[in-house]
Amino acid sequence: MPDIDGGHLVAKALKAEGVEYIFTLNGGHIYDIYEGCADEGIKIIDVRHEQVAGHAAEGWSRVARKPGVAVVTAGPGVTDTVTAVANAFQAPSPMVIIGGNSGIRSLLSGGLQEFDSVTLMRSITKWANQCADTSRIPDFIATAFRHATTPKQGPAYIEIPIDILGGRVPVEKVEFPKQYRTKAKMPGDSGYIQEAAKLIAKAQRPVVMAGSDVWWCDAAGELRELVERMKAPVFLNAMGRGSIPAGHPQLGAQARRFALTQTDLLVLIGTPVDFRLSFGKPNLLHPEAKMIHIMQDATEIGRNRAVEVGISGDSKLILRGLLNELPRTGHEPHGDWLDKVMAEERGFKEGDQALRKNNSTPIHPMRLVAEIDQYLDKDATVIGDGGDIVTFGARAIGIHKPGHWLDPGQFGCLGVGTGFAIGAQLARPGKQVLLLNGDGGWGLNGMDMETMVRFKLPVVSVISNNGGWGQTIMGVKKRYGRALGCDLSQSTRYDKIVEAMGGHGELVERPEQIRPALERAFKSGLPACLNVVTDPNVGYGEMPGRSQKRIY
Repeated sequence: MPDIDGGHLVAKALKAEGVEYIFTLNGGHIYDIYEGCADEGIKIIDVRHEQVAGHAAEGWSRVARKPGVAVVTAGPGVTDTVTAVANAFQAPSPMVIIGGNSGIRSLLSGGLQEFDSVTLMRSITKWANQCADTSRIPDFIATAFRHATTPKQGPAYIEIPIDILGGRVPVEKVEFPKQYRTKAKMPGDSGYIQEAAKLIAKAQRPVVMAGSDVWWCDAAGELRELVERMKAPVFLNAMGRGSIPAGHPQLGAQARRFALTQTDLLVLIGTPVDFRLSFGKPNLLHPEAKMIHIMQDATEIGRNRAVEVGISGDSKLILRGLLNELPRTGHEPHGDWLDKVMAEERGFKEGDQALRKNNSTPIHPMRLVAEIDQYLDKDATVIGDGGDIVTFGARAIGIHKPGHWLDPGQFGCLGVGTGFAIGAQLARPGKQVLLLNGDGGWGLNGMDMETMVRFKLPVVSVISNNGGWGQTIMGVKKRYGRALGCDLSQSTRYDKIVEAMGGHGELVERPEQIRPALERAFKSGLPACLNVVTDPNVGYGEMPGRSQKRIY
């Protein structure tokens, strides 16, 4: 039997996991993996910065609902991914990162880019280890995938030194693990599900809030049936957005505070009690409200606020069980509660109408996002990478399908956009992908639009160019009367930068130009940048019913 090198073992192990792409920036310490991937038919998506490789792996993971893979070179290649890995850890999103290192046989000798990356990565991954034996590479990769995909999901890291990757072993001495992780799902404790059903039956002012677990567990259908059966208002965040389609008569957004400050029962599904819910404090959530909390991660249940019923497990199976316990008809305990909440919601929407049609120049950000909302297909994927403009976008852009809105999540990381968009467009070829940027956020990783050009990924980036870090500016001016270190140049031609890369670019300065520019950008079939000059004196903090917490 012939020998096989470590790079080909990595590729074969990834192929066995169904991996289609690796996101990477080349380096001598990892090049053997490229040769293996090419031979195994795994596409190599090489980017301009390792942070983008990590974000692209997470973007793919979120959209495809399976782990993305980033392969990064030794030393600074690994450290460049730290922000992206931390974002995935906090989200959480399953991904596998493979990092290089100098040779294990020269450990502590001062080799090129020698670095203890495992210690660094352990604080931001579920599992991090070094593979020191070429023949065990498939076992280590299988272990990484098992950790990444087991709830609570998240990133896993493998360091493979260059001499282990380049080492050769007889094929017959290599074992590729089989049946090494369970696909079983936790259906939730039936007794607690019955208790939850009793609380729902007694509630007079119930509210349902749902987040990312609904997407990861493919529970959108069960969620919709539950809220319709309960006749309760529903609010969504994170990857849960779109689980109830925009326009549904029970879906709220701006009326969230109105509902939560009056509710007597919050059914919280797949989202933690964190800053987005003011940590469960009475300034947002009625102090006497009862709570049912359903999470894959049991350690989140009871954090920051006591719960009456906490159920850990798969949201889809738990909601099915809950639906089986609830009456199918004649369940009308709420009086006009739903009508009151949705009337409040309509009031906010009616109040937004003038701003959605605002004709001022510079362009009002609400007019910009309203034009985007009216133009996009219902199966478009929208990625938010910014501050103020993303809060405007979350308020105005309707998401019609689950898993079609991506934002950083709890980590609030700027710069995710280009990577997320690369991963999303690869996972949804032929579908619209719109990247909504602030001018600050775009500057962090905008160079990777050149990656989109090389790989023919027709993402459209819409930049709200207000010449500064707007979300910060508005807050510090109120507190200190000035904003230091917050200004950017509004004359920067981001559109020309993308044109120079081989993409499509346009400068948009008037409201009536937005729609035609969107049409041309998507029709071009190229990665595109619309550089939209927006009013620097308008901040989301001045909007009625405002809350930046809502977008995440």
